[in-house]
Amino acid sequence: MTTRQDESSEYEQVQAGADFQELRRRYRSWAFPVTIAFLAWYLLYVILSGWARGFMGTKVFGNVNVALIFGVLQFVSTFLIAWAYARHADKKLDPLSGKLRDEMETTTNE
Repeated sequence: MTTRQDESSEYEQVQAGADFQELRRRYRSWAFPVTIAFLAWYLLYVILSGWARGFMGTKVFGNVNVALIFGVLQFVSTFLIAWAYARHADKKLDPLSGKLRDEMETTTNE
């Protein structure tokens, strides 16, 4: 029977391992830049909506103005980021996290 201290040390060993560190690096190297880019894009929209009303109110065609197009593009970019992250996770994160999970399950069951 494993004690709580034994389990803690197993998790700490995995966390200190090269595979886990690589998993963290892969996640962070994708998530941080994309998060910063999306926040910058969102803040641009907010700033333009507040301080560039003339530009945002410019009609592109019919009753559709720049603000409406930017607003729709916010939704589009959110879905594109979610799709891109799913692809990234499927190719880069899931295989490594599956390997780590399998190693932990094997160690725990022994």
